[in-house]
Amino acid sequence: MGTSGAPSDVLVVDGRVATIAPAGTLDPSDADSEVVEASGAWLGPGLVDHHVHFDQWALVRRRVDVSEQHTAEDTAAAVAAVARTGVSDRVLVGHGFRDALWPRPARRALLDGAAPGLPVVVISADLHAVWCNTLALAAVEQLVGRRLQAADDGILREQDAFDVTAALSRVPDDVLDAYAADAVEAAAARGVTRVTDLEMVFGIDRWTRRVHAGTDGLRVDSGVYPDELDAAVARGLRTGDVMPGTRGLVRMGPFKVITDGSLGTRTAAMTDGSGVLAYAVEDLEAMVRRAVDAGLVPAVHAIGDRANTIALDVFEAVGARGSIEHAQLLVDADVERFARLGVVASVQPEHAMDDRDIADRYWAGETHRAFPLASLHRAGAALWLGSDAPVAPLDPWVAMAAAVGRDRDGREPWHPSERLDVLTAWRGSTEGGRVGVSVGDVADVVLLAEDPLAAASSGALRSARVLGTAIEGRFTHLDL
Repeated sequence: MGTSGAPSDVLVVDGRVATIAPAGTLDPSDADSEVVEASGAWLGPGLVDHHVHFDQWALVRRRVDVSEQHTAEDTAAAVAAVARTGVSDRVLVGHGFRDALWPRPARRALLDGAAPGLPVVVISADLHAVWCNTLALAAVEQLVGRRLQAADDGILREQDAFDVTAALSRVPDDVLDAYAADAVEAAAARGVTRVTDLEMVFGIDRWTRRVHAGTDGLRVDSGVYPDELDAAVARGLRTGDVMPGTRGLVRMGPFKVITDGSLGTRTAAMTDGSGVLAYAVEDLEAMVRRAVDAGLVPAVHAIGDRANTIALDVFEAVGARGSIEHAQLLVDADVERFARLGVVASVQPEHAMDDRDIADRYWAGETHRAFPLASLHRAGAALWLGSDAPVAPLDPWVAMAAAVGRDRDGREPWHPSERLDVLTAWRGSTEGGRVGVSVGDVADVVLLAEDPLAAASSGALRSARVLGTAIEGRFTHLDL
């Protein structure tokens, strides 16, 4: 295998890279350990997805996929086709609708007719909206324990939608853990060794339980939201703390707070006054300050340009470092503030490919400053890449391809001046921006069929073949 272009033997001892030597010079019989022959493979650091909603991703893999439907009527028809096969769950749940460009709006009656007698909830691709039929509205009100205000279209947005999604996610622990175990294996198969899990229900105890039960194919940093901030502070949890009994796999993650909505749901907070702000600025600042004082690093969701300005203002007022999650639309003056304030831009490049047409319609004339990855990089900002799964697939190759090519499906690149070079995209997808593997490194590594830094196209990145993934030298995926 090669680590820097030269064929090499790599010896891992006690979870760290102990020796890198010219190929054929290490005697496998000298070590009482597993020997993996991977002639011609490329060895690099394991990949990181810096923003996932892991339980939602695990659940979505078992829900009705409507992401390829482009009208309300077609979405309802896809639901009806599944309903006709017989559904044992008390609520039929779909995922992936994008209604921003539908020629006709959603109507509750469409879902009523799609599955008579069955509650139906379809979750939007961006998780910021849910579309319910009449029976589902009554059912989810019981689940969330309060009255929900839905218009005739049956769509609930923002906090109402989050509450419904959380209620639908309350499945038995053993069932959800089994789904998560399968999703962990799928992530490892794409070279992922660590994720930052920003599931909206605090998950650190769930992940600890899963590791104890043998689901140990990922490192997980588990974040916390405002509703459970007090509980995390009371437990003395600080970002980076390793959970006892998890063999170093589970750590306390950041404090996640949402400032605005989303592009797809048309609720991003904009400088023109449109969109939704989740908190008054003074309340947002107070929450972030409380988290920082308790040792929690803030990760602030901001989509619209107004929300991003507010988020940066809060970082500056508190004097803290952390990340802005998404950073999808920025005014020019804010681009350089990321580097100056030491705020990481935690971005999901595939969102630009999913939403380019929506942005062209709803951010018309402003998309030259949308998803400004190269501009942020040139300004000196640190970039972390992720998926926001299930909004986009938990696959770092998809994110890197979108960042490098700004293209997909044979279409011309969208604002190609904002493309990243392969090396920058790679650094944004690894632990600490690592490029290669060196003696002394923790052996969280990925084996690839080809050198990804030599990829000639975004298509080559999307189709990258992962031969193996290991955490501390222990293979979590192997397909030679």
